[in-house]
Amino acid sequence: MTDSATAALITTPRTRRRARGVDASPARLAGRTIAGVVIAVVFLIPYLIMLIGSFKSRNNILAVPPTYLPTSWHPENYITMWSTPETPLPENMISTIVISVFATVLVLLVCVPAAYYTARFRFPGRGVFLFLVIVTQMLQPTVLATGLFKEMVALGINDTWTAMILVNAAFNLAFAIWIMHNFFASVPKEVDEAAQLDGAGKWTVLFRVQLPLVWPGIVTAIVYTFVASWNEFAASLVILSTDANQPLSVALTKFVGQYDAAWQYVFGVSIVAIVPVVILFMVIEKRLVGGLTAGSVK
Repeated sequence: MTDSATAALITTPRTRRRARGVDASPARLAGRTIAGVVIAVVFLIPYLIMLIGSFKSRNNILAVPPTYLPTSWHPENYITMWSTPETPLPENMISTIVISVFATVLVLLVCVPAAYYTARFRFPGRGVFLFLVIVTQMLQPTVLATGLFKEMVALGINDTWTAMILVNAAFNLAFAIWIMHNFFASVPKEVDEAAQLDGAGKWTVLFRVQLPLVWPGIVTAIVYTFVASWNEFAASLVILSTDANQPLSVALTKFVGQYDAAWQYVFGVSIVAIVPVVILFMVIEKRLVGGLTAGSVK
């Protein structure tokens, strides 16, 4: 084939669409669009029901037959739920934020140097260390709740934010180390050597050279740790006994009693609880996708 014929083939609209990864078939494109919309609707329906339910009265929610829309809208539910006698929601929100933020910060402070060292240096017991790190992922707070409670009592920090910060950091540290280890290992060692030839020390290489290159991995570790800490329930239920110290995940259960349930407040608190996580995903969604897919294509 001549060079002109090859150029003509490459520049045809169909070839250009394939190069961009665009399917030329309208039927397939329409099918993918419809499938995407159906999947989105299936996932969004529970949240929509929860949102609408938060504007209903309790009797309206329990009405038979059920109604999809409120017979009368009650936006004041979002105001009155903050002063209900069941639980101090403002303190619960503060507790959730403090525990999640500080647990995430602690995980980053530990996982970054640990992952960098294991990725860049060979030392006795390195394989065993990485194996033990991944083994901790098999242990969940629900299984260890009793042991964690006794340990925190022995340390004298039971029923404190410090206890839950340590617990959440410990259970999310393994994933953070593993993902950061892979990111650091993907950066050529020649980058470190070039920086060291210019007079940079190990800490300078880590913070000034390596971290900008592994930023997608850091974002992934932040999101994973923050969301896991925000939603943690089992250990918080056992370790935190004071109502004001408990996170929203535990406070939510206070609205569901043995003989009665304030469902309008359950829905309202659930909506409020997912808003910060949704905002976090919206802000760093692009970097998160890059972190999760990095290394999948050579």
